[in-house]
Amino acid sequence: MEWHDDVLGPGWQATTIALRPDDVAARTGVPPEATLVRRAPRHRRAVLYLHGFVDYFFHPHVADALDAAGYDLYALDLRDYGRSIRHGRPPNDTTDLGRYAEEIDAAVRHLREEHDALVLLGHSTGGLVAALWADARRGTGLVDALVLNSPWLDLRGNLLERTALTALIDVVGGFAPHLVVGRIGEHYGQALHVGSGGEWDYDLTWKPHTGFPATAGFARSVRRGHRRVRRGLAVDVPVLVLASDASGPDDRWHDALVTTDSVLEVRHIASLAPRLGPDVTFVEVPGGAHDLALSPSPARERYLDEVVAFLRARVG
Repeated sequence: MEWHDDVLGPGWQATTIALRPDDVAARTGVPPEATLVRRAPRHRRAVLYLHGFVDYFFHPHVADALDAAGYDLYALDLRDYGRSIRHGRPPNDTTDLGRYAEEIDAAVRHLREEHDALVLLGHSTGGLVAALWADARRGTGLVDALVLNSPWLDLRGNLLERTALTALIDVVGGFAPHLVVGRIGEHYGQALHVGSGGEWDYDLTWKPHTGFPATAGFARSVRRGHRRVRRGLAVDVPVLVLASDASGPDDRWHDALVTTDSVLEVRHIASLAPRLGPDVTFVEVPGGAHDLALSPSPARERYLDEVVAFLRARVG
């Protein structure tokens, strides 16, 4: 792989992973690419990070905590996310979560050549993708553990939205996959970003407050992933699932936007975590944001401490 300087600045590098033409390439003529990000490796153990929806990797402080624990952090910007967005291809969209397996496989193969142990860490939609990938790759020994930061394991909303709406989306997503069916609320992003009073600086073209359109095809693929989780996976490595201790409203501004999960319902995460596999540990992080790594102190440190403690106990 050929590495070049990354947008995160000195010490950070990125490399492009060429991918096979997909359905979007057939429609637009633009092939997909993924991006692997790293700091110069120092350890024999590594963590591979997968971001969420309307997201990308901009978390050097997570790399610092893992480096102190003896792990190199690599991050994968999936096709059409962050660094991997290409002109002519719709950002953050897919009709099949399984397509991301191609770039995850490529990254894992590369890291396995240089590291003795590898952990997959997924956040939100990336947590769902990571769990489905680990289940599909069970028995291969490709990863040694799975860490999920507020994984998206179920749809937030009332019973009608989670049943009748899902049935409708399953139909519409099949014949009109590009139909826009929603967007994320702008308030959580505004509470995070330094430009609107938050603590974190990131590229608003890659992670805009109002997000990117959620299409029927994307929603259908996510809900099918949720169905697989509800039926039960069989991930065969130790799994750590972490979530905030409370959920907050996602449709308006409130004072607890970054001290509660204002995107997902934490009780869904807690109840579905045991269905991921036979060896699952669930940890509640009081005062945690949806992305626990972006929580205000002391929740952020609690999250990182729990991850490091799990890796030391279960990976070595």
